Amino acid sequence: MRSIAGIGQYYPGDSIVHRLDPRLKMGLVLAFMISIFLVSNFAGFGLVAACLGAVVGVSGLPARWILRGLRPLTFLVVLTMLLRSVRLVSSPGEALMVVGGIKVTSQGVVSGAFFSLRLLLLVVGSSLLTLTTTPIRLTDGIEALLRPLVRFGVPAHEIAMMMTVALRFIPTLVDETDKIMRAQMARGADFESGNLIRRTRAYVPLLVPLFVSIFRTADELAMAMESRCYRGGEGRTRLRELAATRADWVAAAVAVATLAAIVAFGRL
Repeated sequence: MRSIAGIGQYYPGDSIVHRLDPRLKMGLVLAFMISIFLVSNFAGFGLVAACLGAVVGVSGLPARWILRGLRPLTFLVVLTMLLRSVRLVSSPGEALMVVGGIKVTSQGVVSGAFFSLRLLLLVVGSSLLTLTTTPIRLTDGIEALLRPLVRFGVPAHEIAMMMTVALRFIPTLVDETDKIMRAQMARGADFESGNLIRRTRAYVPLLVPLFVSIFRTADELAMAMESRCYRGGEGRTRLRELAATRADWVAAAVAVATLAAIVAFGRL
């Protein structure tokens, strides 16, 4: 549960990656997600991993922060491997192991590893956005990108604020869940023994106090915003306006060239 707390958190720093325009970083993350789906071989994924490692090194992010964000995906990665590896006996492919009417094929194992690696790279690449961007700059960036839709009645500022608040309060909700679990374990609750169904049922008593805590936190946040005269984005000013610099354009050119090379190399 603690490993989920790292999702959406910002790691303070003053690197080149931290100082980049948030609009540029969001655009590059979107381009990265599209390009990684165009990669069709492991060599391309190796190049993607090397590029992500270079970005992590330049940004000064500790490796433990990246690994902590991957821990919640362990179950999903294992499930992906199993679903892609297991085939019916009538399915084509070289059988590595046969159990009953099901066999594990070599082609399935390779396919499972391929999709699992794609999932891990997607999570690492997208997490760099929140790790290197403050919530305020993230809100400003989302609002700036959605601003052209205001003429069509889209509440750009409110959407950006909701997305940022949701990311910001993930660690808070995880901490609250951990406190409730510890309190119930002190009273004899068991969340670890038994089969999967029994352990799932053990988490049901957490829902009521957790929802009460969520609504209480939301009410306190609303009162805090109202006491500070928050009235949405209308007439709102900013201490620092977003403006692209030369470093942003250079970084954009380098990133686009790198993504093009990844796609070209990954399609060979």
